[in-house]
Amino acid sequence: MTTVEGQYDIVIAGQGAAGFAAALYAARYQTKPVVIGETFGGETAIGGSIENYPGYVDIDGFDLMMHFRDQVVKYDVPIVDDKVTKVVGVEGCYEVETEYSGTYQTQTVILAIGRERRKLGLPNEEEWTGKGVSFCSVCDAPLHKDNVVAVVGGGNAAAEGAVLLAKYATRVYLIYRGSEFFRPERIIVDELNRTPNVTQLLETNVVELQGTDDLEGIRIDRPYNGSDELTVDGIFIEIGADPRADIPKELGMNLNDEDEVIVDTAMRTNVPGIFAAGDLTNASGDLKQTITAAAQGAIAASAAYKYIMEHPAACPWHAASIPQQEAVTA
Repeated sequence: MTTVEGQYDIVIAGQGAAGFAAALYAARYQTKPVVIGETFGGETAIGGSIENYPGYVDIDGFDLMMHFRDQVVKYDVPIVDDKVTKVVGVEGCYEVETEYSGTYQTQTVILAIGRERRKLGLPNEEEWTGKGVSFCSVCDAPLHKDNVVAVVGGGNAAAEGAVLLAKYATRVYLIYRGSEFFRPERIIVDELNRTPNVTQLLETNVVELQGTDDLEGIRIDRPYNGSDELTVDGIFIEIGADPRADIPKELGMNLNDEDEVIVDTAMRTNVPGIFAAGDLTNASGDLKQTITAAAQGAIAASAAYKYIMEHPAACPWHAASIPQQEAVTA
């Protein structure tokens, strides 16, 4: 028999900017929300220094997410460190299953589960994660003082990672398959070009991870200085991320060609009572930022509240649990 861990008005899946913003607004609407997520802070928490979030000239992403979390905790919203594994519709409500903490009943769900980092798909990539292979430059850069490292990717994360790593490593190889970097902001590219110990290897792919028990080097498909092998102490894979679409697919949600959840301007999906926000969705196009995720989380919470008020009899515990109220002000 499944253990029901509680009945809630809104279950918010994800502990990133979208999830915490949704929780804040849901609490201020005097609903009963719960936040469930396996990783604190999402992409923002591991993104390093942030200079484009209004109100902060420069703030570390982890610290910013701690501010988000602290504000949610102020409203006594429970935060569960766990992974949502399944969402099942049951008689007008939903049961949200988790990996460890049981099952939660709710009338509405806000999916803010973000994206999964892409991998190169090479042998030993998984086994050597933490043994020279990393997917987070910001997290592991200090471990590579006086080392030689490689960064793979052509976007903001790769360029920023290379610049950061150059402060610790003696040499950084920035490897990208394209003929030019395709997405970094101009200011980041300028800083990259001013960093003397970063070697840019364009139109190049990593085809092999070399070593015995951990990473000792890589092989590339376009020789550099007459060799297709580079001796490196670490490789940072920053090649983007894909939406975590398993649960949306199981629920029959409409997805676009990139597997992003299609939402309307209120963050509603095609499944009644299910909303989505943040990098999981198509809401902000290519602009996947902390500020857009937070905005979408707030909008999703507002829409979920309205849905609950419009369907008071859908789940038996809702009619008495949420007071009628005026609109929430900023």
